[in-house]
Amino acid sequence: MSDDLTPQKAEDAFWDSLKKSNTGMLGLDRPGAHAQPMTAFREEETGTIWFFTRDDTDMATEVASGAQDAMFHYGSKDQNVWACIAGTLSAQGRDPEIVDRYWNPVLAAWYPEGKDDPHLTILRFDAGDGRVWVNEGGFFKFAYEIAKANVTKTLPDAGGVADVRLN
Repeated sequence: MSDDLTPQKAEDAFWDSLKKSNTGMLGLDRPGAHAQPMTAFREEETGTIWFFTRDDTDMATEVASGAQDAMFHYGSKDQNVWACIAGTLSAQGRDPEIVDRYWNPVLAAWYPEGKDDPHLTILRFDAGDGRVWVNEGGFFKFAYEIAKANVTKTLPDAGGVADVRLN
């Protein structure tokens, strides 16, 4: 692994990648809880990630009673950035400012009554600490490193890893 990945570079890579491909796995951080695919709407400057969901989902029901520890797992489309971010998940309700800021045709498909759908609710994920893996070489560099490692009997350089604090 490369040793030149700083926490700041890792954080920048995470936020930049999340801007380009914003789907990850969100789940409560407790035994028996399972993560589910969710679309993340990032607010990089505060470390906040917003998730739209229906108020009748298991996750929305659980956080409606109070904030919960949660984990957001992320892998970029190009597979160059991977992250596991711990944080706190809370119910935001239907905040018109957030709805207007992030509303798009994909979101609209889940809410038949549009922005005023009675089941629309927003979850707020306040990111905390995490770990980010970055491999900027892409598939061909990865394939080269695997081939080189097998020939030379050394470990491949698969990029770098850094612990980050996103809030």
